[in-house]
Amino acid sequence: MTKPETYIATGKRVITEESAALSKLADSLSQGFVDAVDAILASKGRVIVSGIGKSGHIARKIAATLASTGTPAQ
Repeated sequence: MTKPETYIATGKRVITEESAALSKLADSLSQGFVDAVDAILASKGRVIVSGIGKSGHIARKIAATLASTGTPAQ
């Protein structure tokens, strides 16, 4: 049986790695991000998000997030 300290150490390691990845992502935002936000905000109808397989699952989650924040999406 694994000791609780191992779970805690693993959790801390994962959170630290994810935090570093999010920091890199934040640093990489550029004009392309601004252009994407402007395009979504300027849309007149629904924003269509698509994908196949895992990217399709992610697309559904993005569409749900957009819809829940006031941007009609499918």
